[in-house]
Amino acid sequence: MRTVRFIGPGRAGRSLASALASCGWEVAGFLGRGDDVDAAAAGVDVLCISTADDAVAAVAQAVRPEAGTVVMHLSGSLGLEVLSPHPRRAALHPLVPLPDPDDGSRRLLGGVTFAVAGDPVVRRIVDSLGGRAVTVADADRAAYHAAACIAANHVVALLGQVERVAASVGLPLDAFLDLTRAAVEDVDRLGPRRALTGPAARGDWATLARHGRALAPEERPGYNAGVGLAVRLAAAEAANDGSLGEVAHLAPPDVEPSAAPALSEGQVDATPDAPHVRVPGGLVGGAVAAGAV
Repeated sequence: MRTVRFIGPGRAGRSLASALASCGWEVAGFLGRGDDVDAAAAGVDVLCISTADDAVAAVAQAVRPEAGTVVMHLSGSLGLEVLSPHPRRAALHPLVPLPDPDDGSRRLLGGVTFAVAGDPVVRRIVDSLGGRAVTVADADRAAYHAAACIAANHVVALLGQVERVAASVGLPLDAFLDLTRAAVEDVDRLGPRRALTGPAARGDWATLARHGRALAPEERPGYNAGVGLAVRLAAAEAANDGSLGEVAHLAPPDVEPSAAPALSEGQVDATPDAPHVRVPGGLVGGAVAAGAV
């Protein structure tokens, strides 16, 4: 029977331990703060360091290397160098939220994607869990983890804004969640560019300006960042289908695109009288900035 021990009894470690135990792995316990980890790698096939990212390197240094034991971390942003004292190293990062051990274990067994690196044993772990393994090189892990955070953490933060704005008109968050689910399903089916709908996609700048005026000042920066991203996506789709020229003419009548100030890609102009966004392929008018709404 394959054996695994964990250093770090948090949500990620306990979720993975429970999932592996259900797949026939023997879990040889957890070590936490205050425990002596010097011999943690002895007598197991895999030692999993499931601590916070900023503690992984120090914990790895504190463990005496064992030639036959794979030392693995669960960080999405760290490479294998943080495990440098150990001859066999691996990284395993599940692309799924792990809010608690029960839900986490269930999700880890649900055929999800894992970003892996290092020793081949990590792919055998993914196979045990019934997941899909993708290799992410050390040099790419920070950008990979940024994408993961956008896909999960930032979406949650965005729905927090939905909840606040909805509450301001007496509506609950769950009134909007079917809309969110359908939008994600459309992205899965069509891709982001073709799935985009709404006023930014069709150049309805007057509606966007009304939104801005209706929002509390503290909500405007987040909203306008979303407008900028939507306009960039719309421009990418227009460039793809050859209609970028049509999109560029959707600027408000009182805005002259040729007179707009120079902006870097993705930047929203903060001048109320010049609501422009610079997007790949040219200037698209109409995305209002914080000062404009």
